[in-house]
Amino acid sequence: MRAICLYLHIHQPVRYREYSIFDVSNNSNYFDCNYDERQNNQRIFDKVTKKSYRPMLELLEKKMNEYENFKVSFSITGTWLIQAEKWAPDLIETIKRMVDRGQAEIVDETYYHSLAFFFNRDEFEDQVRLHTETIERLFGVRPQVFRNTELSYNDELAKWAEEKGYKGILAEGWDAVLGWRSPNFVYRPAGCNNIKLLLKNYRLSDDIAFRFSNHNWNEWPLTVKKYQNWINNDCLRGILINLFMDFETFGEHQWADTGIFNFMDEFITSWLSEYDNKFVTASEACNLMEPADEISMPKTITWADTERDLSAWLSNSLQDSASESIYSLRDKILETEDERLISDWRLLTTSDHPYSMCTKYWNDGDVHAYFSAYASPYESFMYFMNIIHDLEYRLSKYKK
Repeated sequence: MRAICLYLHIHQPVRYREYSIFDVSNNSNYFDCNYDERQNNQRIFDKVTKKSYRPMLELLEKKMNEYENFKVSFSITGTWLIQAEKWAPDLIETIKRMVDRGQAEIVDETYYHSLAFFFNRDEFEDQVRLHTETIERLFGVRPQVFRNTELSYNDELAKWAEEKGYKGILAEGWDAVLGWRSPNFVYRPAGCNNIKLLLKNYRLSDDIAFRFSNHNWNEWPLTVKKYQNWINNDCLRGILINLFMDFETFGEHQWADTGIFNFMDEFITSWLSEYDNKFVTASEACNLMEPADEISMPKTITWADTERDLSAWLSNSLQDSASESIYSLRDKILETEDERLISDWRLLTTSDHPYSMCTKYWNDGDVHAYFSAYASPYESFMYFMNIIHDLEYRLSKYKK
């Protein structure tokens, strides 16, 4: 038996607009933008729905109708669900059908796609609890596996997840951690007894997510036959292949005209046509085998950039100042019990915001520029801090 765990992360931030210093104390509408395409949340969501969400969900459901043993795992942020409920509720209904038939699993995470684990544990737990409750409300299931924002992971997080009763947790299968070991096994996190650790096979995942349409790649074009040969060879190092990637790989990062949808359609069929091959959900992957070894990650590992650390979000004074400023307001914000104020504040904890302030312009600079809604990291920081000042003004009204 050989298994693929296909895990797709579904996320869209709620972007803040070009918020001027003259807006402070005069206009607390941070997120609605009608004049700049890059910051218009509805237009962006509609565009990605057309290019990625709808066609890929249709493809996945079609393959589920064809094969009972085709399964997929999703992590879905609350910020995506907020927008989908308003502008494309049919997407949620499609995912629910997949869950109801037992061929899709929802993985737990922070509702606001935040890095709260590294700043405020109480806020982190509140956001996870909110996400769990929302998944139960919309899909009727309680998640059994956990992933942290940007697949950020360390030993301390694994211990927390085990204490909360999760069956499994996801992380990057990074060479510096694995050494001679293969990501194609189930592992046990250091200091834990019951929870299982699933590690991304980043080479095979990134062949699709990042290299598929790169004409300068010496393996381009990537064919189904070639890719399945690579997986067959990699299965000699373990029978579980964890393909973890962003959902928007399909149609947004790799456009339809690259052939990405046809590739996935044919690949799923090709894989399942071989005897005893199957796709498994993340929780099923945890049950495939006993842990092959114990893995320790005392330092935080993520799936982002060439460094695989938190430097994409915390590597300069802009990001440090923005993060410290937003989390320092938490207690006062919650004390107000003002739902609109609390929601606005939590939307600003989304990790995409400090990411847009990143000044790393070397190997990953073009990636940061592509995913930013702002002309520069400094403009993003300026708008963010103006919003912080308005939050402080709104808080001042609650002083006794």
